Amino acid sequence: MIAGAGPRVLIVDDDPGIRRTLHILLSREGYQVTQARDGVEALRLWRDHGGDLVITDLHMPEKNGIETIVELLSHTPGMRIIAMSGGGQTKRLDLLSNASMLGAVLTIEKPFTLTEMMDLVRQAFKHEQ
Repeated sequence: MIAGAGPRVLIVDDDPGIRRTLHILLSREGYQVTQARDGVEALRLWRDHGGDLVITDLHMPEKNGIETIVELLSHTPGMRIIAMSGGGQTKRLDLLSNASMLGAVLTIEKPFTLTEMMDLVRQAFKHEQ
């Protein structure tokens, strides 16, 4: 599903509530929004439609966010990516730090406010690639 007329944003999360909420938020701000439920679908949509920003969860079935980030960046180095996770540290592995080291422009821990997410989206578009 794509909506809006501004920069293209791909939201990747296995939680339909988060995808729907971010879709509404970003569409109201004028972004074109595409949704994917996991990394496999995200990569297919990215290949088909491209985009300007990816907002991805890290804990997902099929292909997790770390794998998705690595694959996206292998195709489009310097791509704007926001990684989000409610897991924070899993088995002494800080996934958000790893996502940042792998190339995510910004990271955010769940739960977050809509204002916090919009601030990060604006920041991502200001970030020099």
